[in-house]
Amino acid sequence: MVDGPLHPDALVRARGLTKHFDDFVAVDGIDFEVRRGEVFGFLGPNGAGKTSTMRMISCVSPSTGGELSVLHLDPRTDGPAIRSRIGVVPQEDNLDTELSVWDNFIVYGRYFGLPRRVLRERAQELLEFARLTDRRDDRVDPLSGGMKRRLTIARALINDPDLVLLDEPTTGLDPQARHLLWDRLYGLKRRGVTLIITTHYMDEAEQLCDRLVVMDQGRIVDEGSPRELIHRHVTPEVIELRFAEPAEQEAALSSAGEAAERIEVLADRLLLYTRDAEATHRALAERSIEPLTELTRRASLEDVFLALTGRTLEE
Repeated sequence: MVDGPLHPDALVRARGLTKHFDDFVAVDGIDFEVRRGEVFGFLGPNGAGKTSTMRMISCVSPSTGGELSVLHLDPRTDGPAIRSRIGVVPQEDNLDTELSVWDNFIVYGRYFGLPRRVLRERAQELLEFARLTDRRDDRVDPLSGGMKRRLTIARALINDPDLVLLDEPTTGLDPQARHLLWDRLYGLKRRGVTLIITTHYMDEAEQLCDRLVVMDQGRIVDEGSPRELIHRHVTPEVIELRFAEPAEQEAALSSAGEAAERIEVLADRLLLYTRDAEATHRALAERSIEPLTELTRRASLEDVFLALTGRTLEE
């Protein structure tokens, strides 16, 4: 919950923010605050309310209730002024595929009334930022998915925005393209650009976000830095056990007892939460529990989501 006076560096502030679509409640009275220069994340599964929240912040969809301030302005009355100062990267690329990479920058930049000299300078800088200088005159349509995504993000920076909104920026990309995009976003963070990111990738949130909120069914279930959330809700280590047959998993569950601090039962595996993985492995061996495979890993934000909601991010 966000209480008290507005933080002096807050660029976005919501209190009791709500969004209804007829009888469906997409966003259910949420509070949050985004401060200047930070990367702020909305983490949650599809349908949690992340995109609806982003659309309200970007002045594309009006709120149903509550209060919302963006860049110290009211989206209900100052939409054009807010849109002129933000960059928006939607879930789906909305590039002009019949135009060249260069012309995508130029045409989009004209919407902001930028002088031609400034527009050309920024377009050249953003070509280099997106690593697309050698594709300057190529049409967009045949570019790879990763190239299109980098172009979409770079184009959103043409107006030198105070705030950039990125909705599921790496969905559908292969691991190499995702990591290259993370590098570009981390570069923006180092330059002090304020970013708001929605994602259902916990590793993405851990890599990029200074602070985040975990959303489920339109509500915020907790907030904090990735490290704070993991420390607050789960143990440092997790052991994943997979069994050949469901009956073997049931037998292991009944005999695991106090081998771990907490055990989560998923359809295909058991998750044992522990502060001492070696001691837990010894306890399992003493109980003659022999899984088909076992994996020891550090706790993640997905474990936090499971602890808070009882389900994984993919559900």
